Amino acid sequence: MCGIAGIIKLNTNDGNLEAKIEKMQTALQHRGPDDAGIYISTDKQVALAHTRLSILDLSPAGHQPMSTTDNRYHITFNGEIYNFQELRENLISQGEKFHSQTDTEVILKLYQRIGSDCVQHLRGMFAFAIWDDLEKTCFLARDPLGIKPLYYYQLGTTLVFASELRAVLASGLPAINMSVEGLYGYLTTGSVPEPYTLIADIHCLPAGNWLYWQNGNTTKKQYWQINFTPEAISPPEAQEIVRKALLDSIEHHFISDVPVGIFLSGGIDSTTILALATQTQQSQLSTYSIAFAESEFNEGELAQKIANHFGAKHTEYQVTSSFAKSILRDFLTAIDQPSIDGFNTFCVSKVAHENGMKVVLSGLGGDEIFGGYQSFKKVPQMVKWAKKLNILPFLGTGLGIGLERWGNSPKTKRLGDFLKQPPTFASAYNTFRGIFSHQEACMIINQLSTSTPILPPDKGGKSESISLPLLRGGLGSGSTPEDEVSFLELSGYMRNQLLRDSDIMSMNWGLELRVPFVDKILLEAVAPIPSNIRLAQGKKLLTQAITEIPDWVINRPKKGFSFPFESWMKTEFSDDFDNVHQNLNIPLNIPLNPWYRRWSLAILKHWWEQINS
Repeated sequence: MCGIAGIIKLNTNDGNLEAKIEKMQTALQHRGPDDAGIYISTDKQVALAHTRLSILDLSPAGHQPMSTTDNRYHITFNGEIYNFQELRENLISQGEKFHSQTDTEVILKLYQRIGSDCVQHLRGMFAFAIWDDLEKTCFLARDPLGIKPLYYYQLGTTLVFASELRAVLASGLPAINMSVEGLYGYLTTGSVPEPYTLIADIHCLPAGNWLYWQNGNTTKKQYWQINFTPEAISPPEAQEIVRKALLDSIEHHFISDVPVGIFLSGGIDSTTILALATQTQQSQLSTYSIAFAESEFNEGELAQKIANHFGAKHTEYQVTSSFAKSILRDFLTAIDQPSIDGFNTFCVSKVAHENGMKVVLSGLGGDEIFGGYQSFKKVPQMVKWAKKLNILPFLGTGLGIGLERWGNSPKTKRLGDFLKQPPTFASAYNTFRGIFSHQEACMIINQLSTSTPILPPDKGGKSESISLPLLRGGLGSGSTPEDEVSFLELSGYMRNQLLRDSDIMSMNWGLELRVPFVDKILLEAVAPIPSNIRLAQGKKLLTQAITEIPDWVINRPKKGFSFPFESWMKTEFSDDFDNVHQNLNIPLNIPLNPWYRRWSLAILKHWWEQINS
């Protein structure tokens, strides 16, 4: 895994092009501590940069940016292609010759042969750019599920792109103006929804999309989308499908020329990975976890017990409030875009890095695929209840207006938002996952943004806003309510928060984090399983398919991978979080409890100060 960056300024003689790309490369140095390279075109109008974390083919042959022998195509690539060996052998059979053992060269050869269709053949996590020096075009692509990030800025015949937002800003080309859409998304959901960022003119290339750029004109296409159309599959057949798909995914995710470890939380998903990895790997596995003094959050003993059960070498680090305080500034510096999550991955990645690891596997994605969240129950209930209220004209809407105006808790205000809208799964999901209500978010935006206020109050005191598209459901007539929630979890919370934070926080330590559950081939195998089987309560399908999981793991109460932030914010973190109202001029009628409201605003404040410093 690596960092990529590029600047294209056609028809412009920019004498500072090399200095700009060097600044972008420096901003990505943490992502690739092993090597760095820059390509500058002969006409000085194109610059590509790369920072390398060596995982496959550790030799100099893996140096990037990489070029074809005729010097027409040039690639800078971040990620891992798990089926590159099969693709390589197929290309060799067609007469291709290779100069390295890298997946990068495989992508380059594929694009040289079949153009944009190359992405259809790639299994893995990726974000890459290919410059065609003959046609003067640039091709950007991102993996189907959004594991690897890719940001871009375009103005006229200038294109800037990078693995991180901070690197795009380091070019000095985009203006630092807050995006209203990105800020609204962050305030209402706790993360910035793609394709927005928190900077007005910088965009995130959506997952499963490619972008073709030529002389300032762009073509963008979605090349992959999950399909939940059910097939006639029995429970025993479903168990066999899941087991086979997971074994295959885990085996592919262990492809590496350096050791691979596992993050072990004590839950079903990470236990699944460890259980199946012991069958595909010959050497002893290494696992990593964190523990807490606060018993309600501590799963250290359980993680150790699981590691012992499967014969793994386990490393645990106890995170105390004083230790958390000591690394808080480092965490805040690591943030590329604000999110209310990420501190957990930051800490456990630090542990793995300090123990010499360069690659780890995570159980992220299991809840979204196999129904591990409360949202699978609550969101359909919310939609059903709202539809019943709407049988009587204006009852649901009227109740919603009342709750939004006079509700005495954040939850009731968000519920008011929901009832004022047509009852869709997307609106119910946004309410369930919400942080601030619509009205609260718009009040904060008006306070923080220098743009025209988006919430002019009307004479009745009600506030209207521009329409800000966030998550949309709608999988078609064959999908069930539970399928809708699964889709929303995969494309919302997982993509915009969990995957993005996992990438940024692991790469801060030069650590590659892989996610076997978030695999295109696995999803295409399990998605057709009827939802009443695949999403049965308690991840029944997964635990029946992976019989190696001990009963004492399956039957324990579910705990998320979370931290005791609420108590820490009253003690060790109090200096950083107590004066958020005052520091950001937040209206006093907006409550900052629960704790995650204060946390989200404090994170936003630190980030904004950092990029403007």
